[in-house]
Amino acid sequence: MSKLTHLNEAGEANMVDVSDKNVTTREARAQVSVYMNAAAFVSLQAGQNKKGDVIATARIAGIQAAKKTSELIPLCHPLMLKKVQVDFDIDKQMHAVHIKTYCKVADQTGVEMEALTAASVAALTIYDMCKAVDKHMRIEGLQVVAKSGGKAGDWEIDPAQTK
Repeated sequence: MSKLTHLNEAGEANMVDVSDKNVTTREARAQVSVYMNAAAFVSLQAGQNKKGDVIATARIAGIQAAKKTSELIPLCHPLMLKKVQVDFDIDKQMHAVHIKTYCKVADQTGVEMEALTAASVAALTIYDMCKAVDKHMRIEGLQVVAKSGGKAGDWEIDPAQTK
């Protein structure tokens, strides 16, 4: 069994020392989907949500969340993000908003948590803004779908596995 990296010799929580790792360009992509009823979807799509522009607000929330990841997730390293992108695909057939995030950094550790945090908070923002119309929305499928840079190498999930 491999050694757990976030525990010290006494078994206590510990931030990993990355000071000996090389600074490299690291990128990560994540995604998540928010499913809602027809009334909430029509309101969102028409820009008639009483709380304002749902997509614009969720985009800003996701970007801000990525920048705050180390304050939200214990033992995450603070990163000087170089790029955070939050995109939305509106799925009329499924009454869904599919959120895709991208984060980029030049650092000694990966940026997957920032991409996941951006996706999560963007989804939660949509939920918050639309919950008055649909109290039964679902947030599903949060996952990292691609990463590059660092010792572990590059990888991307087959799009068929993300459905």
